[in-house]
Amino acid sequence: MNETKISKKSLIGEVLEKMSMLTEEEKVAKQKAVESNLLSFANFLEAELVLLYIQRSTELPTEKIIRTSLDVRKGIVLPAYSESRHSITLLRINNYDSDIIKTESDVLEPDTNLCKKIPLDMIDVALIPGLAFDEKGGRVGFGDGFYNRLISKLPETTRKIAIAFEEQLVEHIPMESRKYNLDIIITDKRTIFKI
Repeated sequence: MNETKISKKSLIGEVLEKMSMLTEEEKVAKQKAVESNLLSFANFLEAELVLLYIQRSTELPTEKIIRTSLDVRKGIVLPAYSESRHSITLLRINNYDSDIIKTESDVLEPDTNLCKKIPLDMIDVALIPGLAFDEKGGRVGFGDGFYNRLISKLPETTRKIAIAFEEQLVEHIPMESRKYNLDIIITDKRTIFKI
């Protein structure tokens, strides 16, 4: 397990180095391509209720995806984290500007007083953030295990999708368990189905 952590840290360093070499213009172009690829992807188009996330630090931006999805009246669910980040409440938003608030931790989340709770088994597609991915659906997250716990609780019928730049793909991610794998990774250049 210690070797896995060391290996994941070196993968993160490799990906962050590749990402830092991109110019702002390249990042903007890649982001537009990723958004276009996701928003036109059949599973995403057909989904009635989609779990998204509001980006933090190194995650790809999702605000445009959320706003575009709301414009076409797609059901959008966002997580509200507990203080310990060990549990979440899934909340459906109807309006990005009025339903999202800044928490005491200076993080954007859905307003628990305005938004309706949604059970996990209603989610058709879940967008899962990460730092690095492989073509078998492996991912390296942010170290707190939050999304691993979420992935393992989602129904098998829920499509687990990540968005990433090609630079975030690595040959192999050592995984302690494949139950945390993603089904699909959508990049700026292609759509990868878990093999």
